[in-house]
Amino acid sequence: MTPCASWGLSIKEIYLFMTKLFLFGISGKMGKAIVETTRAGEGFTVTGGFDRVAHPEIKTYTDVDAVPCDFDVIVDFSRPELLDDVIALAEKYNKGVVIATTGYSESQLKRIEALSEKVAVLKSGNMSIGVNLLLDLVEKAVKTLKDSFDIEIIEKHHNQKADAPSGTAMMLAEKVREVKTDAKFLYGREGLSKRNPEDVTIHAVRGGTIVGEHDVIFAGTDEIVTLSHTALSRKIFATGTLKAAEFIKTKKSGFYTMKNALE
Repeated sequence: MTPCASWGLSIKEIYLFMTKLFLFGISGKMGKAIVETTRAGEGFTVTGGFDRVAHPEIKTYTDVDAVPCDFDVIVDFSRPELLDDVIALAEKYNKGVVIATTGYSESQLKRIEALSEKVAVLKSGNMSIGVNLLLDLVEKAVKTLKDSFDIEIIEKHHNQKADAPSGTAMMLAEKVREVKTDAKFLYGREGLSKRNPEDVTIHAVRGGTIVGEHDVIFAGTDEIVTLSHTALSRKIFATGTLKAAEFIKTKKSGFYTMKNALE
């Protein structure tokens, strides 16, 4: 074995210390971003993946029964219809899961909660550290402005994103409703009716290669407060995902969010 010049460790020994990931959606945009980030010396490696299209360099499976137990954490950046496979693999090897897929139905969300009774699950609609800070800022703003300011949410993404509104937009809306308990969600706006005080309208824009933009607008009398987050690349989501994976690796069971991983 070739020793590591700085630590005196062999390549095999270094591999044993790394957090090993199995990645659902390995050939997608986020899957590729995570693979590239792990190659930057972050202490992680991707040992395999699950996707319809094979990754050019990493072993890719289409049948969970064929996946060996050579990973520490499952990371899911795929599609809601693969939830059965994610759950099956997590239960088979008793491994924790980081779920970043969005667009789940209510019944699927209940299945994810049930899974967390058996293994550790961290679920977030956005893995960015900045977005999770935005959630805290929105909560503080709503506490101060909820009685005298109208609240609107605008999210923008690339033209290949299928679900709308985005998972992040819904996270922001739910954060508003935690404080403004009478909030009523509307999706887009049309017609001739006036706005009601309890309305929180969520607008979705799809176009070009927009990575992700989210604005929470507090519109009052003669003043506007806007809290915003703009993603300039997918690396920010990959970095947050690795932080989540490292956190979940040490947990036996339970349901967690990115806020837990960042505390």
